[in-house]
Amino acid sequence: MTGSTRLPRATPESQGVDSAAIEELVGSADARDLRLHSLMVLRHGHVIAEAWWKPYREALRHMVFSVSKSFTSTAIGIAEAEGRLSVEDPILSFFPSYAAPEIPGNVRDLRVRHLLAMATGHAVDTMGILGALPGEDWVRLFLGIPLVYPPGTHFLYNSGASFVLSAVIQARTGQSVREYLAPRLFEPLGMETPPWETNRRGIVLGASGLRLLTEELAKLGQLYLQRGVWNGKRLLTEDWIDKATAKQVANGDDPESDWCQGYGFQFWRSRHDSYRADGAYGQFSLVLPEQDVVVAITAGTPRNTEVPSLVWDHLLPGLHAEARPDDPAALARLAERLAALGVSTPVFLDRAPARAASVSGRRISLPPNTLKATALTLELDGSAARLLVEDAAGSLETVPAGRREWASGITRLWPYDEMSEAVCESTAGWVDERTFELHQQCVETPFRRLWRFEFGEGKAVRVRVGLDLGFWAPRTEILAGAFS
Repeated sequence: MTGSTRLPRATPESQGVDSAAIEELVGSADARDLRLHSLMVLRHGHVIAEAWWKPYREALRHMVFSVSKSFTSTAIGIAEAEGRLSVEDPILSFFPSYAAPEIPGNVRDLRVRHLLAMATGHAVDTMGILGALPGEDWVRLFLGIPLVYPPGTHFLYNSGASFVLSAVIQARTGQSVREYLAPRLFEPLGMETPPWETNRRGIVLGASGLRLLTEELAKLGQLYLQRGVWNGKRLLTEDWIDKATAKQVANGDDPESDWCQGYGFQFWRSRHDSYRADGAYGQFSLVLPEQDVVVAITAGTPRNTEVPSLVWDHLLPGLHAEARPDDPAALARLAERLAALGVSTPVFLDRAPARAASVSGRRISLPPNTLKATALTLELDGSAARLLVEDAAGSLETVPAGRREWASGITRLWPYDEMSEAVCESTAGWVDERTFELHQQCVETPFRRLWRFEFGEGKAVRVRVGLDLGFWAPRTEILAGAFS
């Protein structure tokens, strides 16, 4: 972690945790195909286990989606401590020029705390409206959307509210939330200021767009666990910690759901009297105050609601009030398990079929598609592969892929605004006599792109391409390609 300060390390048993419990957690995650990308477990402020599923690795930042909201909330807490604002301030007080007669009357009742608690009174997540008009003034748009419920009375997850909180920081301080947090949070925590996406008007998204190292994700949770103090310096008030992590609004009544325990100030309440920063596809900084534990996770799973259960089912039973003697055998088993972790990949044929020689180097023309690729060429040499991608301008993107290992590359065929290009690790091989697959793991993201080539008779080649996850990108396109 160049330029960053690492947390102290310790063995699990020295901090009162069974190594076997962590091994069981990891094993269960893989057995249930929950697609974890990294895991870091802290007890009493010490990292007692850390793991990355190859090709993910410690030095790579990962999209954390709505975990970004908890950082935006933290900026509000710091600004309140500095006397720059109050959570009771009306939102229009930060944007007085927008207080026009056309602003709906009940919007004038909106206060900072209503946005923090996702209790604005809107009927839909306003980010869908804002995102559909990327060149417009999003704050003005937000303030013009009528409220269906009185502010503070109805929970609705609303990423547009988080964006406006980011705009509040910028309006009051003259700095983006990223710039504002740099000397007040990132530097004290020993973090390099992370990248954070803005909209077209230069306002940090607030709701999403942040990319973090796993240890940085853990540090946020540890700061809140330590009641706002870091290395003897107070960064957040205890009053803020209490407000941000308390149940500010009800969000359901299912006692067995971690998504129905109440919502704080851009933090979710969870079972076992815990709370968490939470992002799509399994990004978590989970804080267990009673047990003095933080668990940071990055992942790429559509079943993110199952991830906290790994902690409840496997880690909690392995926690003890006092230190335990080290268990060399259990430590060795845990180390072996963590060293062998990797994302799931198909079992490729040991030998390339005879067909490989006849398809290698031949250009495959494509019909129109969302990637705007016009042609593909596979170059196969038995132990590795290269995929050459052409666009209408004739430029090429080359994707190297290993068969028994991952090969590094860069893709610019990327459907998300957060990144103009993405670091990818790729592996490829034949899955049967007629089918070749190339898996591009986009290792700063939760996503994997699959290229699947199904070779028919003559010139016909069916190409399936798409991301395994995605909010708005088509998951899979099936293209009727043909050898040129």
